[in-house]
Amino acid sequence: MRQKRTLSHLDTLGKARMVDVGHKPIQHRRAVAAATLLCQPVTIRILKRDAMPKGDVLTVAQIAGIQATKRTADLVPLCHPLALCHVKIGFRVKRDRIEITCVAETTAQTGVEMEALTGASVAALTLYDMCKSVDKAMSIENVRILAKTKI
Repeated sequence: MRQKRTLSHLDTLGKARMVDVGHKPIQHRRAVAAATLLCQPVTIRILKRDAMPKGDVLTVAQIAGIQATKRTADLVPLCHPLALCHVKIGFRVKRDRIEITCVAETTAQTGVEMEALTGASVAALTLYDMCKSVDKAMSIENVRILAKTKI
C-alpha cells in the first residue's frame, strides 16, 4: 500500500502553516538560483556602452537583488527569516540576453532556496525596469534553482 504524502506547509486540517524546523540541525546551507532577461541585441550594445538612460543598470540590479534576498521572508509569507552570511549577484551579458545568478548562504535550520530565487528574480525585474525605455520586447525567463547544498 502506498503511503500518503503530506504537504509540509499544510496542517492536519489543510490550513497553511509555517513549517516547524526547530528539530532540524543547524547547518551551513547554500543555494544558487538563476534567471534570464531576454532582450534585443541593440539593448545589450547600449548597456555595454554604459549609455542606458537610467544609468548603471547592472550595479542597481545587483544591489536590488541583494536587498531582495535579505527581505525574502517579508515577501513570501511562510518563509522563515534567515540571517544570511553571504549573497552574491552575478551577470553574464550575452548578445541577446543577460543571465543572472544569485548565490545565498546561511548557517541555519532551513535552506536558502527561496532567498536565492528572490534575489535572481528581483535583479531581473530591476534590469527590466531600467531597460524598458529602450526595449519593449524584453522577457524574464527560466527562473530556477541551479544548486543547493548543506554541510
